[in-house]
Amino acid sequence: MTEPRLSFKEMCAKFDVTPRTLRYYEYIELLSPEREGRSRFYGPKELARMTLILRGRRFGFSLEDIRQWLLIYEQEGTEAQMRIWVEMADRQMDDLKEQRNQLDETMAELQRLRDLTVENLGD
Repeated sequence: MTEPRLSFKEMCAKFDVTPRTLRYYEYIELLSPEREGRSRFYGPKELARMTLILRGRRFGFSLEDIRQWLLIYEQEGTEAQMRIWVEMADRQMDDLKEQRNQLDETMAELQRLRDLTVENLGD
């Protein structure tokens, strides 16, 4: 029995991405759909990769980091990929904590300036 495949249009709809995004992911070799003439078809492997790509983007990883991480699986297997993932996640968590600290400081300063402005308007 053949595994289900999605067309280019179906893939865009399933993952809510633009055709341009999907073509770009192919261009930078994150995805490698099957080709039949001018048509592209995405099987289970490509669907899984797309899920990981979008999850990685949501967590703030660069496309190059994601590409390298996906290559590790192909070259070294699941365990090596998981070990690298833990390292990448730790680094990203540190970066996100720093961004949150900076955002908290910015919000506190904005609140202070806003409150001061409200006081000045009350005079």
